[in-house]
Amino acid sequence: MVNRFFTEKGPKAMGPYCTAAIANGFAYLSGILGVDPATGRLAEGGVQAQTRQITAHIATVLSELGLSPANVVKALVFLADMGDFAAMNEAYAETFGANPPARSCVAVKALPMGALVEIEVIASM
Repeated sequence: MVNRFFTEKGPKAMGPYCTAAIANGFAYLSGILGVDPATGRLAEGGVQAQTRQITAHIATVLSELGLSPANVVKALVFLADMGDFAAMNEAYAETFGANPPARSCVAVKALPMGALVEIEVIASM
């Protein structure tokens, strides 16, 4: 059985998808962009600012599910430019550095809203 979760406190979906799908003891969070909730625009300050905003959103959604970033077992990072890899890693490590999950990072041609980074995660319930 799959349960669909729609966040109350985190970023709302920009299309026909749920915030997370819950199945077999795992929460599969949809990709999240670094949108500043105060402005509805991407966080200003480049890839690090966007990454920090994304990890804050991830923490918010996980909290609603009774989880924390420590529950994340796998992350997938999408970068618009691999030249931003080191800068993204620095900001990403602020949340996941002490006990990081498995991770993949891929370069993509473009992201919604012209974002520099998008991150999706899988967390153990």
